[in-house]
Amino acid sequence: MDILKSLKDTSEDGFDIGKKYVDVSYKYSKLKVFQILTYSISSLTKLFLIGSLLSVGIIFMSIAGAIALGDYLNNTPLGYLLVGILLMIIGFFIYLLRKVIDKNIISKMSPQFFETKL
Repeated sequence: MDILKSLKDTSEDGFDIGKKYVDVSYKYSKLKVFQILTYSISSLTKLFLIGSLLSVGIIFMSIAGAIALGDYLNNTPLGYLLVGILLMIIGFFIYLLRKVIDKNIISKMSPQFFETKL
């Protein structure tokens, strides 16, 4: 009977340890999801706020630059056209560099999501 009691106690201990492991893993997973979610939401919020303010600033600077360039050339529509062409050229260069930008973003964000602890 000692062997059966010992086997029963050992299996109960193993079950308890397994249950504790599952509970701790579940809590860790919830915490990790919370960390990733809050980091993502805060990054998107900052991106939206900074991006919208920069966009409004670029719009005002473009209009002011177009008016100033139009006054300098004595032709306001030509000033708007030149500023529009300049913005399109900048957009084209950003389009050409999109893969480099993606690689930089991925390399900077990956440590936040894929932490490895040895």
